[in-house]
Amino acid sequence: MDIKIIEEKNNPLLNRREVVFKVDHESATPSRKSIVDRIAATMNSKEGLVVIDNLKTEFGKRETIGYAKIYETEERAKQVERPHITERNTFVAPEEAKKEA
Repeated sequence: MDIKIIEEKNNPLLNRREVVFKVDHESATPSRKSIVDRIAATMNSKEGLVVIDNLKTEFGKRETIGYAKIYETEERAKQVERPHITERNTFVAPEEAKKEA
């Protein structure tokens, strides 16, 4: 799995960087967790600060185009992000999710 940054924009109003990226993959579309890990390593950030907004894969192609936001603090990410996007980007093991419910 290779990640290439297509476009990077700084958004000082929301204290974040906005990144458009392309993922080249050999098999199935990679999980959000693996993409977040790779983007965090590439962009010198932490996992909890990277939020993937969307991923788009065209049928038959082995590439995915995505949009991610990299926040400066977790508090700012919680203030700005919509609840369903935050839920998608929270990686909790299934056993821990059952205990919380």
